[in-house]
Amino acid sequence: MHPKRLALTVAIALGSLFLFCWGLFLMAGWVPFVAPALTLFGTAGCVISYRVFHVTYYDELTGLPNRTLFLKQAQKRISTLSQQGPPSSVAILFLDLNRFKVINESFGHRVGDQLLVKAANRIKACIPTQGSVARVGGNEFAVLLPRIKEAARVEEIADDVQAALNQPITLNEQELFITTSVGIAMSPIEDLVIQPDTLLRDAHTAMYRAKALGKPRQLFTTSMHNRAISRLQLESELRQGIKRQEFCLNYQPIISLETGQITGFEALVRWQHPTQGFVSPGKFIPVAEETGLIIPMGRWILAEACRQMKAWHQQFPQYSKLIIGVNLSSRQFTHPNLIEEIEQILDETQFDYHSLKLEITESMAMSDVESAIDMLLRLKKMNLTLSIDDFGTGYSSLSYLHRFPTDILKVDRSFVSRMENGEEDAEIVKTIITLGHNLGMAVVAEGVETASQLSMLRELQCEYGQGYFFAKPMSAKDAAELLERSPQW
Repeated sequence: MHPKRLALTVAIALGSLFLFCWGLFLMAGWVPFVAPALTLFGTAGCVISYRVFHVTYYDELTGLPNRTLFLKQAQKRISTLSQQGPPSSVAILFLDLNRFKVINESFGHRVGDQLLVKAANRIKACIPTQGSVARVGGNEFAVLLPRIKEAARVEEIADDVQAALNQPITLNEQELFITTSVGIAMSPIEDLVIQPDTLLRDAHTAMYRAKALGKPRQLFTTSMHNRAISRLQLESELRQGIKRQEFCLNYQPIISLETGQITGFEALVRWQHPTQGFVSPGKFIPVAEETGLIIPMGRWILAEACRQMKAWHQQFPQYSKLIIGVNLSSRQFTHPNLIEEIEQILDETQFDYHSLKLEITESMAMSDVESAIDMLLRLKKMNLTLSIDDFGTGYSSLSYLHRFPTDILKVDRSFVSRMENGEEDAEIVKTIITLGHNLGMAVVAEGVETASQLSMLRELQCEYGQGYFFAKPMSAKDAAELLERSPQW
């Protein structure tokens, strides 16, 4: 019984008891004290005990079991299956309501709560009688399915749940649409010793894998668990690596295609792990981004790149106008203290603002256009050079592109590498270069690897090139030696 319903029952009972005692007083002139007092204290104790039990094991909003009770129920079902009946499996579905935060922020927490209640009711309606549903997180639910003999049955139930939740939900005369990501974990039929919290963890892991792959649901596999452990280990080592200063910068030259001379460098972070050796940026940068470690790492990258370029300006007066390019991650770009941190670093290194080029990707600029434009305008007021990186791989709208106060457009290497394959690929590069020029921006071609590509880019009047044809990313020492030779391509 829900505590509110129980409280109403108790109130009626106590009211009846009071009326009975009052009647005795009117008829006999006395009121029994001990029995009502004991009844009152006993009833109050029962109400408080049940209330504590309900708070401990149930979700207040939906009335569903919480994580604690769900795991107890799962343990009981697993124990029962191991003792009786034909061999079968236990399955757990882990459901996450996608974009629930957006609904909360757009319509308020009251609507969000109503949505959760309706979602809980729809999930319960799709679950077999022997199954159970629990709310295990803010917008997360778990479903326990005992006596499962084949995975196809679990898939069928997951289909039913997702189909029900995909139907519009009307709240306050507003139709809301939600989707779900579902992770599925099943205990092996021959092994029912598995712990329910392990099964729930595996389903949770599978759910996140479904999100990462853009799939509605995903069945757990052992490789997912191994991947999760490896990622946690990488995160731990990344934190230690930052403390132990295991990172360094490599520099790849950017060449003027008109003069063939070096006009700047792009700073690229590298991790030399003490036992694993070189760790690919593609492996640790996403982890740093997700955990927020990219903020201190990015601050160090910017400071080190400015310090090094300042030293080269002083060492090579003929290269006093060299520009250093530094990539900003999406987390850095939206960080509230970005402007102040850049100003502090430039002041500390006494580096010329105009010699710093900040690069953001096309997808970063388009994720929140108005906020991106506002940030770019603030950066532009600092007299910094701004560049849109990997152009052509995102989803830019041309109606917004002309509003970005950027100076440089970088053609993604995937287009440059296919220039020699046919006219269509060359035309794509030509279109991007023409677009950049029409918007008043210079163009850098990334991934130049052959003399033929260089020749074609020069014919298309592309201003700058970068790639292995000129030089691979190199250490600061090797970059200084390259500047000493003053090469020309």
